[in-house]
Amino acid sequence: MGTVLLVRDITERKCMEEQLNAYMRRLEQSNRQLQEFAAVASHDLQEPLRKIKAFGDLLISKHGKVFNDEAMDFLERMRNAAERMQILMESLLTYSRVATKAEPFTSVDLNKVIRNVLNDLEWRIKQTEAEIRVKDLLTIEAEPNQMHQLFQNLLGNALKFHGNRKPIVKISCRTRSSPRGTLGNETCRIYVEDNGIGFDEKYLDRLFAPFQRLHGRNEYEGTGMGLAICNRIVERHGGSIEASSSPGNGAKFTVTLPLRQNREEFSGRSTTGSQLSLYDEVKRANSKQ
Repeated sequence: MGTVLLVRDITERKCMEEQLNAYMRRLEQSNRQLQEFAAVASHDLQEPLRKIKAFGDLLISKHGKVFNDEAMDFLERMRNAAERMQILMESLLTYSRVATKAEPFTSVDLNKVIRNVLNDLEWRIKQTEAEIRVKDLLTIEAEPNQMHQLFQNLLGNALKFHGNRKPIVKISCRTRSSPRGTLGNETCRIYVEDNGIGFDEKYLDRLFAPFQRLHGRNEYEGTGMGLAICNRIVERHGGSIEASSSPGNGAKFTVTLPLRQNREEFSGRSTTGSQLSLYDEVKRANSKQ
């Protein structure tokens, strides 16, 4: 009797594994198709947008003198709308490529990453007279370009949502071990704090979702994709990102990343659902319009 039960258990388990593998293959195929769709849609949509913007520029530069104020206003609105859509398409493509077009993990000095980000944001830092205070950071195993994108988005937010104050941004980190204290379980906890306008924590559930904005487009430019991209990058690295704030009192973002990537965990860290999530968010955003 015991042998029969054992054989039945093994057979059922094997059947479940085969079903799971088939399901994973279907999801991976769906992800590839959605990735291809995102790339093609982005290219096909951006090309006419570039032409709209280019011809708008030509009309203004060559024939601007013959247009009255109302016509010039219409042209400016057209150019601005095309530019916003172009930026949105680029953000969507970046979001969809986080898992599917990423480079291999390697040793990344976060100090070097921050220096490069500050160089990229130099003009905005000078414009806002921002003060960036960076304490010594760590070297972790990560994808260099995605770390650059992560910190560029976080610092860019701090420089954007500063209100009437001079932006002061503090970046620091510390290590944290699991109760077992083994090297493989050590994490790097990175803090990005600012003194900006802050936000109400009742909106935390929306903060890292695609297309979500806590402020009107007339107040602050943007696509609502920056923090969503941050969240996907951190998830791909097996980490987490959290935020705390209150209106008028700045914001604090806490990014937790492994010092070393666990190969087994990473191989099992599926992108299934990530592309589908984007598809669902696009549908949800369109349904609200």
